Amino acid sequence: MSFSSDVKDELYEVYPKARHCQIAEAAAVTSVIAKAGTGRYAVRLETENKKLIKKYFTLLLQTINIKKDVSDELDSVDGRKLRELLKINGDDFTDTNPVILEQDCCRRSFLRGIFLSSGSVSDPNKSYHFEIVCHTMRQAELVQGLISDYDCDPHIVERKGHFVVYLKEGSQIINMLGIIGAPKAFMDFENIRILKEMRENVNRQVNCETSNIRKSVSAAVRQIEDIRFLQESGHFAELGPALQEAAKLRLENPEMPLYELGQKCSPPVGKSGINHRLRKIGQLAYDIKHQEDTT
Repeated sequence: MSFSSDVKDELYEVYPKARHCQIAEAAAVTSVIAKAGTGRYAVRLETENKKLIKKYFTLLLQTINIKKDVSDELDSVDGRKLRELLKINGDDFTDTNPVILEQDCCRRSFLRGIFLSSGSVSDPNKSYHFEIVCHTMRQAELVQGLISDYDCDPHIVERKGHFVVYLKEGSQIINMLGIIGAPKAFMDFENIRILKEMRENVNRQVNCETSNIRKSVSAAVRQIEDIRFLQESGHFAELGPALQEAAKLRLENPEMPLYELGQKCSPPVGKSGINHRLRKIGQLAYDIKHQEDTT
C-alpha cells in the first residue's frame, strides 16, 4: 500500500461529532463525486472507491437520515432529502456554499472530505507533494483559500482540464495532515522528514569536509612543488630563516594540516602565520618562473 492510501485509511475512520461538521465533510465529497442523474431528484456518484462511498452514506445517514438502496451498486442514490442537502453545492455540485465553512471545525472536515475524494500525498521517503484535484478554478480557489488559513502556501496548476491545488513544503504537508485529522500519518511523515534532514546535514558536512581536505591536499602539493623548484633552481637561499624553516617543515610533513605545521615552528605560529609564510614562498617561485618565461 502507498503512503497516500495509508493516510486515507486513517481518515476513513474519522467521523466528526457535530452535525454541521458532518454536513461540511459530506458537502466536500459531494463536490467531487456527485453528478446529476436522469431523474428530477437523482444523483449519481462517480467513484469506484467503496471505502469512500461507505463513509459518504454514513455521513448522509447521520445528517439527513438517508439510507442507500441496497439494490444499487454503491454508485448512485435517489431521493428528495439528498437533493435538498446538495443545494449547498449548487446546481453542478461543485460550488460549495461558504456558510457551511464559517467554523474552523467545519473547514477542517471539509478539507478532510475533499482530500479523501480527490487528494493524494506522496511517500515522504521519495518526495514532498500534497495535492487536491478540483473540477473548476472556483473550487480550486476555495480549497486554496481554506488551506492558506492554516499557515500554508498552496499553489494552483491546471492539469488535463482540472485544477490542482498543491503543497511542496514538508512542514506544510505535515501541518495539513494534522488539520485533516491524520495524527498517525502526521507522526510518520515528521519522523521520516527528520531522518532525511539529518542524513542531508551529514552528507553536506561530509561533502564540505571532503572538499576542504581536497583543497588542503592540492595546496600542499603546490607548496612542495614551489619549494622543490626553488631548491633546484638555486633560489632557495634567497628565503629568510623563517621561510626556510616553513619550507623544510612542509617537505618533511607533506600531509600535515597548517595549524599543526605552524606548531612545529620555533617559536610556534598559528595557522594564518604558517599559511602566510608558505604563500610568500609560492609568490617567490611564481615571480622567478615568470621572469624566466619572459627572458
